[in-house]
Amino acid sequence: MSKKLKRREKIYEYVYERLVKGDPPSIREVQEAVGFKAVESARIHLDALVEEGRLVKREGHSRSYALPPEVWAQHTSKGVPVLGHVQAGSLTLALQEAEGYVPTSREREGEELFALWVKGESMKDAGILPGDLVIVRRQETAHTGNIVIAIVDDEATVKRYRMKGPKVILEPANDEFEPIVFEEPKNLKLLGKVIEVRRFYEPL
Repeated sequence: MSKKLKRREKIYEYVYERLVKGDPPSIREVQEAVGFKAVESARIHLDALVEEGRLVKREGHSRSYALPPEVWAQHTSKGVPVLGHVQAGSLTLALQEAEGYVPTSREREGEELFALWVKGESMKDAGILPGDLVIVRRQETAHTGNIVIAIVDDEATVKRYRMKGPKVILEPANDEFEPIVFEEPKNLKLLGKVIEVRRFYEPL
């Protein structure tokens, strides 16, 4: 394989991994990831991948390259159920029935996952913003520092999990919000651990 084709394969692998995570890269990000001096060099390779049928290009989008539907079918499982919104600013929203599915890689098959939309800004300093989609692995325990989905009195929230002696603290990542302290951990039910955050630049 020529040096040129090896570089193209590297570009495809990078773009594929970003797309599977729901985080399409910009052309400049591709340029920087591969080490091109010019953005146009990255664009040429991306357009070549489109001609080969390995990517598709959506006109009018700033991050316009995507995987073809048939590639999704080969490389992704059925998908992660989207259960509804989770209020990141306060405990106001209970889980709902699945409203749709988002793709995930086959590497995640066998894991019990669900996804929730985020509202509110209490986790913004952790990089979780309103409109983001959090991918959650169902589990009932967590370690200090994990970002979790917790449910209390049938209401859900996303926070960072902390143990302090016998207490459990759900910490926001925004100084404008107060932590939630549980003197008795039995009153706190964990739904799972956040393992991924996806951001979309236009509505699904």
